Order: sequence, then structure tokens, then C-alpha cells
Amino acid sequence: MSFFLILPLLAGIVGSVVGARMSPRTAPLLGAGVAGIAFLSYAALASSVIAGLPVEAAFWSVPSLGMGGGLQMDGLGLVFALLISGIGFFIFLYASRYLAGDTRLTRLSVMLILFMLAMLGAVTADDVIVLFIFWEMTSLTSFFLVGYDHEKPEARKAALQALLVTGGGGLVLLAGLLLLAIAAGTTSLSGIIAARETVLADPTALAAMLLVIIGCFTKSAQVPFHFWLPNAMAAPTPVSAYLHSATMVKLGIYLLARVNPLYQDEIVWQTILTWFGLATGITGGLLALRETDLKRILAYTTLTALGTLTMLIGLAPQLSIVAAMAFLVAHALYKAALFLIAGIVDHETGTRDARLLGGLRTLMPLTAGATVLATLSMAGLPPFIGFLGKELIYEAVLGAGDFAIVLVIGMIFVNGANVAIAGLLSLRLFFGERKPTPAKPHDPPAGMLAGPITLALLGLVFGVLPALVGLWIVSPSASAILGETAVVSLSLWHGFNLVLGLSAVTLISGAVLYLSWPRLMPALQGLAFIDRFGANRAYDLGLAGILRLCDRSTALIQHGDLRGYLRTLFLVTAISLLLTLVLRDGLALPVFDWASVDARALAFLGIAGGGLATMLAPSLFGAVVASGLVGFAAALAFLFFGAPDVAFTQFAVETLLVAILAFALIRLPIRRPDDRVARDRLKDGGIAVVTGVSVTLLLLAVLATPFDSRLSDWFGKNSLPEAFGRNVVNVILVDFRALDTLGEITVLAIAAFAVLALLRPRIEKSATKEPSR
Repeated sequence: MSFFLILPLLAGIVGSVVGARMSPRTAPLLGAGVAGIAFLSYAALASSVIAGLPVEAAFWSVPSLGMGGGLQMDGLGLVFALLISGIGFFIFLYASRYLAGDTRLTRLSVMLILFMLAMLGAVTADDVIVLFIFWEMTSLTSFFLVGYDHEKPEARKAALQALLVTGGGGLVLLAGLLLLAIAAGTTSLSGIIAARETVLADPTALAAMLLVIIGCFTKSAQVPFHFWLPNAMAAPTPVSAYLHSATMVKLGIYLLARVNPLYQDEIVWQTILTWFGLATGITGGLLALRETDLKRILAYTTLTALGTLTMLIGLAPQLSIVAAMAFLVAHALYKAALFLIAGIVDHETGTRDARLLGGLRTLMPLTAGATVLATLSMAGLPPFIGFLGKELIYEAVLGAGDFAIVLVIGMIFVNGANVAIAGLLSLRLFFGERKPTPAKPHDPPAGMLAGPITLALLGLVFGVLPALVGLWIVSPSASAILGETAVVSLSLWHGFNLVLGLSAVTLISGAVLYLSWPRLMPALQGLAFIDRFGANRAYDLGLAGILRLCDRSTALIQHGDLRGYLRTLFLVTAISLLLTLVLRDGLALPVFDWASVDARALAFLGIAGGGLATMLAPSLFGAVVASGLVGFAAALAFLFFGAPDVAFTQFAVETLLVAILAFALIRLPIRRPDDRVARDRLKDGGIAVVTGVSVTLLLLAVLATPFDSRLSDWFGKNSLPEAFGRNVVNVILVDFRALDTLGEITVLAIAAFAVLALLRPRIEKSATKEPSR
């Protein structure tokens, strides 16, 4: 079974590599094939997941650090994986026709494959580090997808905004996940949840919870981070339908649901998720009613769904989790279909403005049929799965205790707004008065219709087979969230009760909003304070402020004076060292036995003399030669104190260094003398003295600290049996800390190439001139 868990990721990696070399016509078909393989692989795991059998695949482990990476599949991951791969299949087919003739379609297809790979990895990862890597991969790929039309300023701005909000939230999430891992002693997500009591008893438990919530809120566009989602509609319709209806924006919902067993009894968790979720739903409904662009309307109604899901997770009882899972599937099906339909309407008519559209039913009958099916589910009418989800939502909020009445009123508005938007998308566009459009519309090719029709029909099929949905989808996923078996019994008819009455009130309120929309929409657009003081405006002001701060700080710090840079560097270092010594343990100095001073002290006098000679040298060439005295004297010190191998290494290094620098100075056109005035010399001398004193005091403080010999003893004990070397220093450099040594060599090599690139023009320019002496 682990093979079917890994196969989709392997298919995604291979597909992205191969797809980059394919034509725009065939690349999206390859993406559809990758999505199909992923869907069938996860479907093959369904019976095992439903039976409660473990489905895992471990592929790396570091036991000494308590870290290990692997994949796992349970009911929650299965639902998300099937939605991601299944809807992804239709997205690729749709893109192949929607963007036919676009030479950039290959790039788009590869990015969509990589995005799908990241999403599948995130919902199946059992390690928080692996989860974070895939999490950020979704933000990065979405940046390129939203900015697909990069020549348009609005696309570039929307892509950057989405990246900054979701990427920044990802960094906050990483901090929370690391706190959880440290508290639990493992990076395994299932292990963290299993160590619930230990994690909650940790002093960082509340901080970790808040950080995880913020990270999830940014990804799932919860208030106050909701503004990036509507702006991301600058992306092509296939991208919007995939990222912003059924996949990326629900990744935050997935993680909230995944860690719910950890915090489900915590009042802070319940309060934040419930009320911020409700606020997001109301905000989305209100803003959807003031829009006229079809994609932005759908984006805001996605906010209503995301807010509802967050609220349901926060309510905690089993019924609310069951409602969340049923509504999750319902929303994914009808919203993906409607996004694709919005793209069809735009593609065929040349406009997405709802005010300019009407009477399309006779010209686009198949599109109209898919729209009716999807909007009926969106409105929550029987026998669609949307009706099941809405009924369960009302049943859940009615059991919310003292605040049930507030939640019910809020949900009536949210669901009523969805009913109004459903009417707008179906009745007004397809059954209203025929209006002239920039292009003559007709039904699109089969590749574009396959997705909307299939997804809309699935909403009907799932609605008339509620027992199947409960057994195969809702029960396994709800059980994974609750951490216990969820007993689910779904049916279309529960008799005449309060929940059914609330559904009727919802339909009536939605009808009122729909009929009032021509007058309500302009009135809502006239509320200027929403644009002036909203979250999007706050983001713009914040970003502009950061840019101004960067400009001013850069002008202050990056002034172009190299001497100024060095002065700042050494002075800040010196002050930091002195403050650290004073504020921590004071100036602890060792006790010296001056009677033990012998001829070996001459080596240190040589070091001091070499340093003084370097400072007083009349030329740069002389300073280099004088600095060699420092190195040779240090080598003598190593030799006197019983380290001949280190001493001879130092002799060799110093000889080569002086020779190479001397040769370089002969070739370099450096002729300008030291033109500093006396004040600058005095300033530089003072900084040098302060830096030298601070470093000296630091070294003395280190010498006064009790020596911990455990590490050196371990190296001395294990160098021969473990690394087969008698020279402990060499063994440390090339074996125990080989990666450190390799990294240092690499840095030096890169720096050498950079210096060479900077100096080459000057060297070539002065090649015909007399070399300096």
C-alpha cells in the first residue's frame, strides 16, 4: 500500500521534468495524466483507510535528533487528496482548451503539476518539516501561477501580495510547528498529537497554538488576511478554479482540522476559530454582493465557505466536524464547477461583468445546464449535497450553547448571500433578458465542459446517495479529525423540524437579496470606508511604509563609503561584545602565574610586534609582509606549546598567503596613498583600540570559564576507532566536521571568483601600464 502513497509524488516529479520539454498542446494532457494516476492511486487506498488500517511510507529518519520524514494516509488526507487530484484532472483538460494557442501553456502546465505535487505532499506528510516544505512550495508555485500574465501590473501586484501574505504566514507557522515539535520531542505530526498532554503542559503551548492559527489563517484567507484572495483573481481561470476554490485556500483548513485533536478542548482555540470564522463568512457574503466581476464574486463566496469551515472546526462537537466534512466536499464540487463556468462565459462572451450578461441559455444550453446544477447545490436545495451540508451546519450551530442564536443569525446571512449569488449566476446570466456581448457566445469544446458538467453532476449524485457519502467520505475524515470513531448517518429528509425551517428562512432571505441586488450592489459600492479603511488598504499602506523605511535605512547605511562600512562593522561588534560581557556575567578575568613566563613569551611578543609593524607600514605591500610576521610568530607559539603539526601547517599557509598577496599587489593598479586627515586617523585608531580591547576581554573571559572537556575527550577517544586517524585535528576537519570544512572551502572559492570578477576589468585596463612596486 505504501507504493500507492508514494506513486503520485513520483508521478508529479517525473511529470514536471518531462512536461517542461513538451509542446503547449501536449503538456496539459500530461498534467491530466499525472492527476489521473494520483487519483487512482489514492482511490486504491480508500478501502484500507476506511477499514482503519495504517497506510504509511517512511523515507528518511534521524533518530538521534528525534526527526523522521514520511507519508501517511487517513480519512482526512484521503478526502483532500482525492479532491486535489480529481479536480486537478479536469483543470488540466480545461486549460488545454481555454488557453489553446498560448505559447506559455507548457510553463503553466508544469507549474500546475508542481503545485499539485506540493498540495498532495502537504496533505499526506506526517512530519512537520516536510509539511512546511510542501506548504511553502504551494505559496511559491502560486506566485508564478497568479502572476502568469506578468506583463499586467495587476497580475504582478496580486502575485506579490499572495506570496507575501501566505509566505509570511508560513514562517509564522514554522515557528509554531517547531514549538510543538520541541514540546513533544518529535517532529512527527501524529506523534505530536499523541503527546497531547505533554504538549499542552509545556509553557509554549499557547504561543504555538496562536502561531499555528495565524499561519493557517493567512493561507485560508481568514479575516483580517482575506484581502489577498479576491485580488488573486488576476490569475487565469484554470488557476483560480484550482487554487482558490478547492485546493490551496483549503490547506489552512486542512491543518486546522489536522491539529484539532490537540486543541479541541481548549477555550482559546474554540473562541478564535468560531468567531473569526463567522466574521470571515459574513465579510465574504457582504463583499460578494457589491461585486460585478464573476470571478471576484466567486472569490468572496469562497470566503464565506472558508469562514464557515473554520467556525465549524472551532465548535468542536462531533456534529460540527461531520458538518464541516460534508460541506467541504459540497463546496469543492460546486465552486470548482462555477469557477470553470465563469471562465467559459468570459471566454465565449468577452466579459465577466454580471451587469452586461443575460439570456445566455439558448446560446449556451450545456453551460446553462451545468450552471443550474452547480448553483442549486450552492443554494442548498435538495437533493444536492449542498443541501446536506447546509442542514448539518444549522444542526451544528443550534447546539452551540449560549451563543447559538448569534451563530444562527450569522449563518442565515452567509447562506442567504450564497443563495442570492447562486440566483445571480444562473437566473440573471442564463435566464434573464438577452443582452448584447462583445463576442457571440456558444458552448465551448468538450474539454472545457467536461469539468463543470461532471463536478456539478457529482453534487447531485452525492446528494441522492447520502449513505455512501457518509460511509466513504464523511465518517473517515471526521474520525481522523476527532481522534475517535465518528458515527455518521446522513439522509436527505429529517422531517419537519427547526433545521428545515431555518433552510426555508435562508431561501427567503436569499431571494430578497437577489431581487434587491440591482439596488443593493451600487449602495454597497458606495460605502467608501470599506476601501479606505479595509484590510487591503492596510496592506498597501504597510507595504509602502516598509519600502520607505528600506529606502531611508539604505540611504543611511549603504552610503558607498567602504571605510564607513568597516567602522560600523567593527564598532557594532565591539560594543556588542562589551555589553554582553557586562550584562551577563561581568568581566571575569583569569589569574595568571607570572612566574611561569619563559622564553615562549617571545612568540607572543612577535605577534604584537608584527601587528604594530603592520599598522605603521608606509605601503600596502609592506603591511602584507609585516602581517606575515604575525602568522609566523603564531606558528612558533603552536610549536612551543606542543602542536607541531598545527605549527607546520601554519608555516605553510602563512608563506603561501604572503606570497600570493604580494603577487596580487604587484599586479593590481593600487597607487593612491592614504589620504585620511588626522581626525579620521584618530577616529579609526579609537575604533581599533575599542575592538581590540573587547576581543581581548572576551578571550580572557573565556579563559576564566571552567573548561568542559567532554567534546575534546570524545574526539580524542573516537578518532582512531571511528575515523581511523591518529591526528585528531585532521580527523576533525576531514571526517567529523567534513561538511563544515567543505562549506568553508566552497565559501572561499565563491568569494575568490567574486573578487576576480570585480578586479578583472581593472587588471586588464592596467595590463599595459607599469606595475606598481
